[in-house]
Amino acid sequence: MHRGRGLFEAALGIATFGCAALGQGPAVILDMRIENRVVYVADTAEVSKFASDPKSTTPVALRTFANFVSIADIVEINGRPVKGTWTIRGVQLNMSPTASPGQAMSDTNRHNQVDAVFELLQPDGTPIGTLFAVGVSSGNPPPGAPLIANNTNFAIVGGTGAFLGARGQQSLVELIRTEHQASITEDPSNRRIHGGGAGIRRLVLHVIPITWPEVVATTNGPAIVHANDFALVTAGNPARPGETLTLFATGLGPTRPGVDPGKPFPAGPLALVNSPVDLTVNGAPTAVLYAGGYPGATNAYQVNFRLPPDIRPGPASVQLKVAWIPSPETTISVR
Repeated sequence: MHRGRGLFEAALGIATFGCAALGQGPAVILDMRIENRVVYVADTAEVSKFASDPKSTTPVALRTFANFVSIADIVEINGRPVKGTWTIRGVQLNMSPTASPGQAMSDTNRHNQVDAVFELLQPDGTPIGTLFAVGVSSGNPPPGAPLIANNTNFAIVGGTGAFLGARGQQSLVELIRTEHQASITEDPSNRRIHGGGAGIRRLVLHVIPITWPEVVATTNGPAIVHANDFALVTAGNPARPGETLTLFATGLGPTRPGVDPGKPFPAGPLALVNSPVDLTVNGAPTAVLYAGGYPGATNAYQVNFRLPPDIRPGPASVQLKVAWIPSPETTISVR
């Protein structure tokens, strides 16, 4: 999937790659769909009964100051099928400016205070990364949240994998169908059987990554080359419709197999990018044929892609997305 380093450096006119950008990255909106959510209410103090009942259960009413745990499946992000698990650990507060007896008097309307974990996987089970959040549910979304947000105010306080160092905020868009509330005595191995599938939630995560993908820049333009000879795509040597091109980028994140932080990628086995990699040309999705770490380089990646056969001549914009995090757009010439 790669060519010799000498040819690579000669073609691009550069000796090494720099580090990925650090600081505040581009804002990323993750429109996430959740299924099979069950809320397990701590309605007994008898530990021996926890997770022991194979039948579907009905909990004692969730009162103020009661603890609960919820587990759900993450099934889609921005229209792309994914796998993953959303877990919440919380306490019911029932806060209201017009609190009734048994509720908590406050200036805000919030049901719960919780911490949450979003662990994301590719459809084949390959780990992508994890986001961690804390906050309060119901009530208004935070100021500056995506406009589709209806309620809930969580802060994204960190992440791992593709989201290492990320920050942001999370809100709820809608509850599409009723969810299942269960006693903490219910066996969670039956979560997808006892009514969990009846509940679908749509969440919106506003993520600010600490690093993001960028196509390498050379003195003669973006580091995008013809795959057949590694010559740079330029106005004098434009790309052709349907042609396979290779670009070089930084900030594509973890690979499989992995490498220690700061260490170069090996020549074998090839280190494939761990996260979903998407590429658009003039805003339209195009086929990504390969994405992996460049052997011998640190934080340098090679992506092979095919131009659409019906692309029009002239300048064409190219943009990468890795784990839904976008690169700045770059422009190439098409014959």
